[in-house]
Amino acid sequence: MDGLDRFLHTFFNAEVAARYWPDIIAGMGVTAGVGILVTVTGLVLGLALAILRALQQPWLSLPIVAFVDIMRALPPLVVIIIFFFAFPLIGLSMSALTATWLSLSLVLAAYAEECIWGGMLSLPRGQWEAARSTGLTWWQTMTSVILPQAFRIAVPPLTNRVIAISKNVALGSVVALSEVLNNAHSATSNAGNPTPLTMAAAAYLVIFIPVILAARRLETRWQWKV
Repeated sequence: MDGLDRFLHTFFNAEVAARYWPDIIAGMGVTAGVGILVTVTGLVLGLALAILRALQQPWLSLPIVAFVDIMRALPPLVVIIIFFFAFPLIGLSMSALTATWLSLSLVLAAYAEECIWGGMLSLPRGQWEAARSTGLTWWQTMTSVILPQAFRIAVPPLTNRVIAISKNVALGSVVALSEVLNNAHSATSNAGNPTPLTMAAAAYLVIFIPVILAARRLETRWQWKV
């Protein structure tokens, strides 16, 4: 067996691939599903926090800033471990899926809040004053004037964060979440061959390349509208 044959036998073993592809497909479903849940929850919560912060009430802004700073400082892995292993000690047990989803959603919400808030701050103060002088209420000014412009500014950093944090679903393997990387690790150990890891790498490309292309298209489209 020459070098090429050994390479193919080790990383592209057809027999091993045929045996474990159902596990990889099942893991892809979990990774994609949790990634979608994290994206929706994190963006909605981040948007809500940015709007609340825009009210400029110190008693409201200070807890939001503290939450954002803490969530951005902590590694997502630590947050997952705290939710899954520490919270049961105070009577708040949760499944691996719930702990992973909740942890990554809070981390994404912190970054989303900062991206949207930064977009709001970059707008001239005259935007607020001009909108209010036409008779618009605070809420109408926020939803019709400020947020549309802030979103266009926030889209590039926001899409990067969404992709990066969605890939962190793989961190759920530390709490035995049956996502694609965890399943691939188990299959690799059982087979004594790394082909399942090659399959997991292909699965990540299948899941995230369309997301990256969609994000790039969205950035370009919104950039032209500025």
